[in-house]
Amino acid sequence: MELPNNITRVVKNALDEDVGDGDITAQLIQSTAWASAQVVCRERAVICGRAWFEQAFQLLDHNCLITWHRSDGESIEADEIVCHLEGPARALVSGERTALNFLQTLSATATATRIYADCLIGTKTILLDTRKTIPGLRSAQKYAVLCGGGRNHRIGLFDAILIKENHIEAAGSIENAIKQMRAQFPAIPIEIEVESLPDLERAIAAGANIVLLDNFSNADISEAVKVNGDRIKLEASGGYDFDGLRTIANMGVDYVSVGALTKHIRAIDFSMRFLNRACPERS
Repeated sequence: MELPNNITRVVKNALDEDVGDGDITAQLIQSTAWASAQVVCRERAVICGRAWFEQAFQLLDHNCLITWHRSDGESIEADEIVCHLEGPARALVSGERTALNFLQTLSATATATRIYADCLIGTKTILLDTRKTIPGLRSAQKYAVLCGGGRNHRIGLFDAILIKENHIEAAGSIENAIKQMRAQFPAIPIEIEVESLPDLERAIAAGANIVLLDNFSNADISEAVKVNGDRIKLEASGGYDFDGLRTIANMGVDYVSVGALTKHIRAIDFSMRFLNRACPERS
């Protein structure tokens, strides 16, 4: 999986927010002191966020060294040591919170995604994320979804067409909305959101490539799959729990999009502990 290209900027913004123009309390530590530490995960999880974690320390002091014992996307057990660190003690203390914030948040998204993705094993349905991400962490959370076994929907408003209710209202009809998008962007697949079976028929007839079934009942999703007959791709969305997700997948939809992967997450419990008292810098 390719890492986003904005990691340095995102981490720098986070450090500016936390460290500002200097860590006052870190002045208790001699500027030449050297220390080592380890990070432990206190629960079962899927790890994600190594690059952001590393960058937090590198931006403070390039002499910080991190040795990882797990890769992004790997499952880890409770009380497992995920990495060791050594370097200037002030940098390790100052970067700890920012680094762990990225690790706990991105691992949370990867872990949630793995749980949802496992629900779909044995079906043809692909798990998709949404744009319901933490501000400033869109690309990071999209990467975490990939680490957890999901797929990315559109990254933003700039890279795909998804015609929603307000767009249809502005265009006047489903047919007009699809026609206008096709004329302006002939090479881009068109996805449109519908709220009823008749609207599904209209969208298919108008030439949509993908139809998003928004908050359809189970009965209507089942009927939509029959009506479609594999003519186009169908995506279901509606706040499904794990049991509901499996039920929907077994009906034969191509995609299920789940906002909870990125917005209903609970931070994974990581802890960073120093292994020795800070001592004079090594020669």
